[in-house]
Amino acid sequence: MNRWATRALGTIVAAAVVVTIAAGAPASASTAEPEASPSVRVVPADDTGIAAAAARLVAGLSLEQRAASVVMGHIPTTDDATLRRYMEENALGGFILMGGNIPGSESSLRRLTAALTTDPALPPLIAIDEEGGQVTRLPWDDFPAANTLKQEPAGAAADAYRARAALVQRAGVGVNFGIVADVADGRSSFIYGRALGTSPDASAERVTAAIDGERGQALSTVKHFPGHGAAAGDSHQTIPATGMSKKDWAATDGVPFAAAIADGVPLVMFGHLRYTAVDDAPASLSAEWHRIVRDELGFTGVTITDDLGMLQASGVRAYRDPVDNAVAALKAGNDMVLAVMFTTAGSAAALVDGIVAAVEDGELSQGRLDEAATRVAALRLELAAGGRGLVPCDDCEAAG
Repeated sequence: MNRWATRALGTIVAAAVVVTIAAGAPASASTAEPEASPSVRVVPADDTGIAAAAARLVAGLSLEQRAASVVMGHIPTTDDATLRRYMEENALGGFILMGGNIPGSESSLRRLTAALTTDPALPPLIAIDEEGGQVTRLPWDDFPAANTLKQEPAGAAADAYRARAALVQRAGVGVNFGIVADVADGRSSFIYGRALGTSPDASAERVTAAIDGERGQALSTVKHFPGHGAAAGDSHQTIPATGMSKKDWAATDGVPFAAAIADGVPLVMFGHLRYTAVDDAPASLSAEWHRIVRDELGFTGVTITDDLGMLQASGVRAYRDPVDNAVAALKAGNDMVLAVMFTTAGSAAALVDGIVAAVEDGELSQGRLDEAATRVAALRLELAAGGRGLVPCDDCEAAG
């Protein structure tokens, strides 16, 4: 057992828990494979217990371990041994599954995510962009997506995301980056086909329904804060910008995010979007937008960047260096940095080394890194306590 596992076991024991039984998949789950066995869900009796345990865990980590814990990495392979080695060598706090990580069956994916989980006492945040429709990683996800849900009552979104989250849970994935809270009222918008609503209120209603549907099965994430709808352009290729005032934002594009936060969403993903009337920097690198989400909207969960490689892809000279981008994102207030585009097997180590150097040089404060690492650790301990995605899946194996 490694040093992290020993510490994690002690902290989990310290957190008060209540055991409840929850079904592993609803009756409406996909027929791609048989339903998994019921899972045991351990719910913290008191959120302060998990928070205190996370703080104690982080206090016992080295600077390098703290830096690694706030990085969500990626390599494109379905080889279990390669993925396990990647996580063992880098000790990252998370891993995002992209198309190149998805094997042909649910049972094979289950084995892959088990390989990523080198320490079940402190599992990584394994994430996936499972929106359905235009952005689908799981080929067996045939549930309704935003293109139809935006025209249906909010209850349909709750049903679809409840079923979708069951697939995510059964695959051994703890985090779904699948809820698009952007408001897009016209088909000319890049995000229109993925947005759950065409007006602030309609979007908010369906976003909160989706969160409620996923609750207990996956850690929901809303994206792309502060809202892609107002900022024209594809943020995979450029940095979309808008001159919308903060007052107008709060009454329009900010509404679904405020509703999601009030509903207890555990993660918010920051977009590479410039609201120039608020801050000339992209929101992902903006301390002001992070202040707004914390102080004005009251968010206490984990903030994570959209893929930092998108900043590089924009062609903006200031964002050419991925390490500089990661440090700037943490300084701005992100708790976790996500890196996919342009990454190699050695990219994660470079990011970790860069974060360590930034702390040692005084560019990034130790307190900011510790705050980020503690929030991430709390979610990881919640997954460990709940066993989300870590329960046996004999039925999946039989169907493999």
